[in-house]
Amino acid sequence: MSVWQGATRIERALWPWMLPVVLALAGCAVGPNYVPPKTATPQGWHSQLQNGLVSGGMDPNILASWWTTLDDPVLSGLIKRAVAGNLDLKQARARVREARARRQGAQGAFFPTLDAAGSATWSSRGAEGVRTVNSETYAANFDAGWELDLFGGIRRSVEAAQANLEASGEDLRDTLVSLLAETALNYVEVRTFQARLAAAEASLKTQDETYQLTVWRSQAGLGDDLAVEQARYNLENTRSQIPSLRTGLEKAMNRVAVLLGEAPGQVHAELEQPQPIPVPPAEVAVSVPADVLRRRPDIRRAERNLAAQTARVGVATADLYPRLTLNGSIGLEALSLGDLSSGSWIASGGPRLSLPLFNTTIRPNIKVQSALQEQALLQYETAVLNALEEVENALVACAQEQRRRDNLREAMKAAQAAAELAQYKYQAGLTDFSNVLDAERSLLSFQDQLQQSDGTVTSNVIRLYKALGGGWTSMAVALASSEAGQQH
Repeated sequence: MSVWQGATRIERALWPWMLPVVLALAGCAVGPNYVPPKTATPQGWHSQLQNGLVSGGMDPNILASWWTTLDDPVLSGLIKRAVAGNLDLKQARARVREARARRQGAQGAFFPTLDAAGSATWSSRGAEGVRTVNSETYAANFDAGWELDLFGGIRRSVEAAQANLEASGEDLRDTLVSLLAETALNYVEVRTFQARLAAAEASLKTQDETYQLTVWRSQAGLGDDLAVEQARYNLENTRSQIPSLRTGLEKAMNRVAVLLGEAPGQVHAELEQPQPIPVPPAEVAVSVPADVLRRRPDIRRAERNLAAQTARVGVATADLYPRLTLNGSIGLEALSLGDLSSGSWIASGGPRLSLPLFNTTIRPNIKVQSALQEQALLQYETAVLNALEEVENALVACAQEQRRRDNLREAMKAAQAAAELAQYKYQAGLTDFSNVLDAERSLLSFQDQLQQSDGTVTSNVIRLYKALGGGWTSMAVALASSEAGQQH
């Protein structure tokens, strides 16, 4: 059988005329070639660097393991457990494996396909008064096909799949950056609630002593029932704040457990012993905006998504051009299954050229993919602006909260002195009990605000490290090893 048997008469007639055109255009990949976007970035930060924030390149090792600067072994242990067990991180790893498999599928389109098939047919023929004739036919054949990538549609699809794989890798790193920060933030919240709870309980003990004093003075005729009731409602008001603090502490502990991929309550035993709020380093070096943008995985993910969508425009554009497919088939036919191995052989093959002449969906699809490309570019630019905003906000928060904490520390010292003085004057009969109440309430308020501010100062430094894109590089080797093990 002729190799042209698989083609129609019209295709065989047009092929000598179309071949030079096809060969002339072959080898080019249609659609836009990807060019990384150029984004203008400021030379420096708008916020003034102060209160421990200094300009200059941060030590990569410090940025990679920023939580070690808090010098808290418990936190470091939780970080390792979170990387090993967090479910969001496992999902991100699965998405990387999915993207890798999709890329392999796209690359497979470069190669020929080969299929094997077998068939058995039975038929009967006959009429009234005529003997029925039965026949059997058996066949086995191999079919092969190969689409030549003349205009780069397959190459563009592989480009898109490769960019998607790289975007998935950046998504994994971005998930890791967020996980490390969230674990540390919730751990700091646990220690902050414990510090606030300890301050409230200490204040409750002091106010109980004051209440007992007013009762004694009233019984001795040195005071009145008004002071007793005032002391009692002040005492009960402080006691009423403790359940809310315990609730917040429980929620923070449960959140830490879930971030570790464990059931709520699993970390209570190791965190229930109060520990000081971690203290951030005295100085934090802040890189220039351009370095931060290169380091942040969320921006690199947006850039890779743009590259993938640009390639999809080429995939859609390739549908406008001819497709050349080489097809072939070889097999055996016989009238009985036993004779199949020695039956007659059949073969067919030849090129097939298809050209879309009237298809109303191709050009609209190109417009759709081009619009998606524009959206991807805008998403990239948005990611850049959001990153700059996040760093600017973190810089302001770090500097201003440290100033606020210093003011609160001075206010608490004054409130403590005022409370002691008011207590002394009341016992000496030199002042009204309402002054004692005001002094004790102010002292408790400043103590609570100071504990919260201590936690906020540390939390703001953690948010700054996150905004600077720190954390993921220290775990890159472990993640790569894990992925390699799962592939095998």
